[in-house]
Amino acid sequence: MRRYTNRFINEHNLISGRVLSAIVVLSLSLTIAACSQPNSAAADSTPATEPTVATHTEQPTAEIMPVSAPSDTQSTILKNISATVYKDANCGCCKEWVGYAEGHGLNATAQNVEDVSLFKERYSVPQQMRSCHTTVTTDGYVFEGHVPAKYMAQFLKNPPSDAIGLAVPSMPVGSPGMEYQDKSMPYKVMQLNKDGSTAIYAIIDTPQQQI
Repeated sequence: MRRYTNRFINEHNLISGRVLSAIVVLSLSLTIAACSQPNSAAADSTPATEPTVATHTEQPTAEIMPVSAPSDTQSTILKNISATVYKDANCGCCKEWVGYAEGHGLNATAQNVEDVSLFKERYSVPQQMRSCHTTVTTDGYVFEGHVPAKYMAQFLKNPPSDAIGLAVPSMPVGSPGMEYQDKSMPYKVMQLNKDGSTAIYAIIDTPQQQI
């Protein structure tokens, strides 16, 4: 009888040890998750709670800003321009581009819409030239997608008589608002013409050409 009692106690202790180990592992996992979530949550809530997250989420922003606006001239290149940006409410890169454009002086009004394609059709953006958001200036010029501020200003300073605006089709990595680590890809800024045709306005091979 004593042998069975000892065996029961040993097995009970073994099971208890395994349960305790599982609890420890689970606790560690929850701790790691809890440590990582405040940063992402703070990042999502930054617009609504800026004073609360100033010490944790403002540092990356401070490091990114000089890349977007390296000089006073560059940061005010669109200072006399006002525009409405039609975008999806859940589009993160659209929001990034609006912030980038505002950092260069653009007076932007972001308007979240249910169907952005309706506005692309309204402003005659060809299907193959479309991107995630459509920007329309008060003068009626259209800038589709992640167009660099440099080329917006250049176009608006001397708009071609047959053009309605510029477009960066799709969402090229490395274009303004589409920054990802140090990665970038070549892309073209296209001129949108009144007759529905398009032409190459600028070729971007390196990030430096956007500045």
